[in-house]
Amino acid sequence: MSSQSSAGFFTGFTKLCKGLAVVLVGGHILVQLLPAAASVLALIPARTIPFAWNLVTAGYIEQTVHGVVVSTLGLLFMGKLLEPVWGSKEFLKFIFIVNFLTSLCVFTTAIALYYITKEENYLYMPVSGFHGVLAGFLVGIKQIIPEQELYLLKLKAKWLPSLMLLLSIIISFFTAESAAYLPALIFGTHMGWIYLRYMQGKPETKFRGDPSDDFAFSSFFPEFVRPVINPIASIFHRMLCGRSEGSSDGHGYTLGDAPLPGSDPIEATRRRERGARALEERLAAEKLAASQSVVESKKDDASENV
Repeated sequence: MSSQSSAGFFTGFTKLCKGLAVVLVGGHILVQLLPAAASVLALIPARTIPFAWNLVTAGYIEQTVHGVVVSTLGLLFMGKLLEPVWGSKEFLKFIFIVNFLTSLCVFTTAIALYYITKEENYLYMPVSGFHGVLAGFLVGIKQIIPEQELYLLKLKAKWLPSLMLLLSIIISFFTAESAAYLPALIFGTHMGWIYLRYMQGKPETKFRGDPSDDFAFSSFFPEFVRPVINPIASIFHRMLCGRSEGSSDGHGYTLGDAPLPGSDPIEATRRRERGARALEERLAAEKLAASQSVVESKKDDASENV
């Protein structure tokens, strides 16, 4: 029975995610067969000005075996949950935007660090990988099923991005490779949140974003830190929304007495309900497929015995 359940766990991947997984595996094989390709496709800040396309291509190039394994599995499993809720077009748009903005932030940070430290390593070290988008996926899971408890970790899904960043920061003190991944994880998390908070379109309405209090920037931090985080976060909120204020009564953002577009918290609630419903339907389908496999297996055993 457990083997059949495991088989169900490894099924149901979407065609888009399978196609993107092929791109990740193909990119890894390419740089292994032609190492010089990494100098063109990976993000090398000193060469980004003439080779601007590496702001896009770097996210799909994994240079290590464990990197391509983690990225491929993360894409397949998280994509299986997110794509049915967002839709294929929005899912692909999220990947492209978060990947590009993450690469742009990493490039800017590398240039700034070079001017501060005068270390040329920041300019010529190839940086690539899908981990920035994976960090953004965790933010998406936080958005649609925040209260879903993970069976193995006994942890609610809303804490996944925060836990991932905390562990990454701790590990970065001990290994140089982890430290190289850290900027992309931080920027991927933040860019994923900005896109989902302020920019993501909803096919059923003309509004954008998710203004709910449960998805505020301070929700990534423990309760006792939020009084310090909220004033800082409000500065960036005003930069993105103009002279707007987050209402404390749960009715979303307002400009004077009029609500801003995309500020209906009911829509945010509906989105989370759709996410939870999609997860329940997927789990039910996998359970049904596993039970049917068990029945068929028993029938085959019985016919063989006869």
